[in-house]
Amino acid sequence: MPEAVTKGETAAGGTAAADGAAAANGIAAADELADGIAAAAVGAAAFSGRRLVVLVDGRSGTGKTTLGRHVAERLGAQLVHLDDLYPGWDGLRAAADAVVRDVLGEPSGYRRWDWTTARPADWVPADPDAPIVIEGCGALSRASAPLASLRVWLEADDAVRWDRAIGRDGEVFAREWERWAAQEQAFIAAERPVDLADVVLRT
Repeated sequence: MPEAVTKGETAAGGTAAADGAAAANGIAAADELADGIAAAAVGAAAFSGRRLVVLVDGRSGTGKTTLGRHVAERLGAQLVHLDDLYPGWDGLRAAADAVVRDVLGEPSGYRRWDWTTARPADWVPADPDAPIVIEGCGALSRASAPLASLRVWLEADDAVRWDRAIGRDGEVFAREWERWAAQEQAFIAAERPVDLADVVLRT
């Protein structure tokens, strides 16, 4: 569970998540954290007068999918997983570009990647006016940051990330771990997402 909130000011001037949520453990902490992030996103969107957009980024195994799902549930928001956009194991940058061009662009939506056939699949539309949560490595870039109400970056120790990610995705991801990690490192070096985030959490 999250251990610390290291950045917490939003555009609306409020705190991004309660300190108690960061210090607590278990399901209650996750619920409180998601509540705090959702509330901060609502406040930031109201302050800006624009569509509510939450970006949840971080390296593999940091808990992006879980947090993104909980926040989307609280907001009644559309949820986009970048795992559905990456065009294969070398597709992190392409998905990051698609966040800006397609998901948050016009028409709002994305081309789904079929991992079984390794080919592009159907176009998935998104409501351009409804709240949306986008989670995955590549969600938070210099181009996407200005379009978001709230930007979240998650961090965890490498050993923890490995255990979570491989425990979830198994041997297939284990074989591709270094290949994917190199793309994460290149993206982080180019975009500095931690510097763009309103909220930074260790999980």
